[in-house]
Amino acid sequence: MAKEKNKNLSNRVGIVETKYYTFAGPGNELRLESGDILGPITLAYETYGRLNRDRSNAVLVCHALSGDAHAAGVHEGQDNPGWWDEMIGPGKAFDTDRYFIIASNVIAGCKGSTGPSSINPATGRSYAMDFPFITISDMVNAQKHLVDHLGIKRILCVAGGSMGGMQVLQWVASYPEMVRSAMPIATTKKHSPQQIAFNETARQAIMSDPAWRDGDYYEIGQPERGLAVARMIGHITFMSDQSMEEKFSRRLKKGRLNFNFDPEFEVEGYLHYRGSNFVKRFDANSYLYLTKALDYFDLSGDRLIPQGKKIDTRFLVISFKSDWLYPPSQSQEIIRLLKRRNMDATYCELKSTYGHDAFLVEIEEQTTLIKHFLDKTQNGYMVADYYDIS
Repeated sequence: MAKEKNKNLSNRVGIVETKYYTFAGPGNELRLESGDILGPITLAYETYGRLNRDRSNAVLVCHALSGDAHAAGVHEGQDNPGWWDEMIGPGKAFDTDRYFIIASNVIAGCKGSTGPSSINPATGRSYAMDFPFITISDMVNAQKHLVDHLGIKRILCVAGGSMGGMQVLQWVASYPEMVRSAMPIATTKKHSPQQIAFNETARQAIMSDPAWRDGDYYEIGQPERGLAVARMIGHITFMSDQSMEEKFSRRLKKGRLNFNFDPEFEVEGYLHYRGSNFVKRFDANSYLYLTKALDYFDLSGDRLIPQGKKIDTRFLVISFKSDWLYPPSQSQEIIRLLKRRNMDATYCELKSTYGHDAFLVEIEEQTTLIKHFLDKTQNGYMVADYYDIS
C-alpha cells in the first residue's frame, strides 16, 4: 500500500503560478545536437521559495517523461498538487524556507514549453512531425538559458528521477562549473536495449493508430487509443511484481469470470483507467519525441566526466531495490564511474516494493537523505560513501 499523502497543508508552498520565458528569437535560434535549429523557444517554469542575496541557494528539479513545470503547490482554483509536492515545501526534503526551487517543462513537452503541438511561426500551424528531434542535451541547454535569465551563476543542486535523473547527469556533463551538487535518482547513464525496446513498442502503439495521421492530427483529435496503450505499457514498467500483487493480485472486477475480452481483472481495469486519463493531459507526438530522446541518451565512457578532468560537483545517487525499469545495477554503474574519477559521491539503495514509482512515493527515506546531503553541501562537509536503507 502506498504511503498516505501528507494532509498537513501548513508545509505546502500554497498557490503557485506557472511562468513563461521565451528566448532564441530570429537570429539567435538554439543549435540542437542533431544540427537543426529551433526558435523561438518558450519554457514553462515555476519557482518556490526565495532566492537569497548572493543567489547561492537555487535548486533545479527536473521532471520525468510525463511530468511538467508544476512540481509543487496548487494552481488557483484547482486542488491537484504538483508531481513532487510531498518533497518540496517548508521543512520538506527541498525546504523552501532555505532553498529556491526551480522546475521547468522540457522542450518537446506539451505543458507550456515549445513542442510538437506548438505553433510553428514559419507555417502558422502546429509543428507536428516538422518539430526537430530533441536530446537530453538540448533540454539542458534550454534550461541553461532559463537559469541565466534568473541571474543564477551556480546551482546548489540539480535533482530529478528517471528522465529527470538523465537531465541531472547531462547538466554535469555540459556545465560542470555551474553544478555544485547533483542528485540523479532511479536513472541510468544510457538506455539498455530492453529500455529502448519498451519505448519502441510504445511508439508503435501510437503510430499504428489510424488517428495518428503521421502526426498531423491537431485539428481533428489525437490518437487516443494508441497513446492510451503506450501509457499502459509504461505503467507496467513503473510498478514491481510485488506491488502489483499487493495492489491487485488476481482479483476480478465483478467477482467472477465473464469469458470475454472486456477488462475482467482489477489490474486490467487499472491499466485502462491510467491510459484513458493520460490522453486527456498529454500529447501523443510529445510522447514520441521524448521517448526517442531517452533512447538517444548516452553518457557512458568519458562522456559524463572526461578522463583526467577534475570537477568539484558532489553526487548523491539514489536507487530502489525493486526498480526493474532503471535497476540499481545502472545506478551502481554511475557510482563506479564517479569513483574512478575520484568524485565526492554517495550511493544510497533504498528498500522499496513500489518499483520505479518509488522515487515519487518513498518520501520519508528520501527526505532524510536529501536534507542531509543538501545541508552538508552548503556547509562543505563530506558524508559517508554508501548507505543501504533496509
